[in-house]
Amino acid sequence: MKNYAVGFVVGSLMLGVACKKSDTKPDPVTPTETKTPDIRGVISTDQHWTSDKTYRLRGYVYVTNNATLTIDPGTKIVSNKDSAGVLVIYRGAKINAAGTASSPIVFTSAESNPQPGDLGGLVLVGQASGNGNHSVIEGGVDANFSAFGGNDDADNSGTLKYIRIEYAGKAVNPGDEINGLSLYAVGSGTTIDYVQVVRGLDDAYEFFGGTVNCKHLIAYNCADDDFDMDDGYRGKIQFAVSVKDPLFTDNKGTSGDVSNNFEVDNVNPSNGFLLSRSPITFPVLSNFTAIGPNNAAGTSPDYGWGMRWRRGSNFILANSIVIGGQKGGLRVQEDSSVAYYARGTSAFYNSYLNAVTKPVDIQTGLTIPGITYDNASMTTLTTTTYKSQILTAADVKLTDPFNNAAPNLKPATGSPVLSGALFDFGTLNDSFFEKVSYVGAFDASNDWTAQWTVWGK
Repeated sequence: MKNYAVGFVVGSLMLGVACKKSDTKPDPVTPTETKTPDIRGVISTDQHWTSDKTYRLRGYVYVTNNATLTIDPGTKIVSNKDSAGVLVIYRGAKINAAGTASSPIVFTSAESNPQPGDLGGLVLVGQASGNGNHSVIEGGVDANFSAFGGNDDADNSGTLKYIRIEYAGKAVNPGDEINGLSLYAVGSGTTIDYVQVVRGLDDAYEFFGGTVNCKHLIAYNCADDDFDMDDGYRGKIQFAVSVKDPLFTDNKGTSGDVSNNFEVDNVNPSNGFLLSRSPITFPVLSNFTAIGPNNAAGTSPDYGWGMRWRRGSNFILANSIVIGGQKGGLRVQEDSSVAYYARGTSAFYNSYLNAVTKPVDIQTGLTIPGITYDNASMTTLTTTTYKSQILTAADVKLTDPFNNAAPNLKPATGSPVLSGALFDFGTLNDSFFEKVSYVGAFDASNDWTAQWTVWGK
């Protein structure tokens, strides 16, 4: 692999130059003044990207060798469809990308008519633990940078704050893609807060093992799953949004796959692993608002569930709103995942649920030692022990949740979600979680999406 290189675009893209006091002619333009440098190959020493330039990713770019890539607030990183850019922050390296609400850092398309897939995506690769369900990084990365994970669950891959990732998604082969933000064995020392993934061709966020904790995440109009977790991911997330475009899914072909707000696995049994392979995927999540297609006109037939917990995963999703699921709302499948839910290890807790059909959709017909159940008994468990409510979408009383071009997810006057949050189940009492009073991602007044997000794409 060649060392990091910067190509320069001249002509109409040249940076304007100042005049000397003693000379009315402009100074010659030097290469370092180029306004749109092309970024290729390997970055093996510290780099600093500044907001006076637009950086163009050309193909796969790897930050490695313990280097730190610092990106200033307001910086734009773009990609063209002919060489969809993928920025990989590899094990031991760091990204320091701390935007602000008024000056977010934006990864986006450079095309005049931007489309999903113009950008590859952003990939963080850490040294935390996982269960080996995936042996290498997906998406066609170089073999020299394909291994991930380790034994340092407190590993630090840097900071992402006030980041927007638009038009991402690089499909190399069916089931072998780059997502908007891919997190491979990323450790809890990493800071991820205020990130929006917009109009992605595949998943918005995928967590492959690791222990990273996140707040204020938005998945908006992405084609596949919004929050995809597997490989033994064991982090915590609070305040997050998932909004689906009813017309937009990726091409599923004959795979039988579907697009969901949540899709959470432990392992894929076709890899030859037992569903109990450790560490077991076990996210603890609170204050999500997830909006499905709600059977809008033209809804893609490839839409699935609001939540799909399967293949040996454990979970806690609390104080959340999941409405508009197409095939169902709460889907739990495979014997071990169903057992976790029946025995009180997993829970959809103190939350609000609605779906076009089958609000609670538990796989039945399984033989699980010590457990006798059916969908009715699991529904009762959900609404009694787990304190969740099944309502119509109208009764949840969000302001305008199904207006895809401009969703307003704040609770309206009289909404039941304005109060009643609980942090008394499992590890929800952890200090990571802000003990707010409301259910869902928003209260009635504080809009944490202001300034840095975009809608209508």
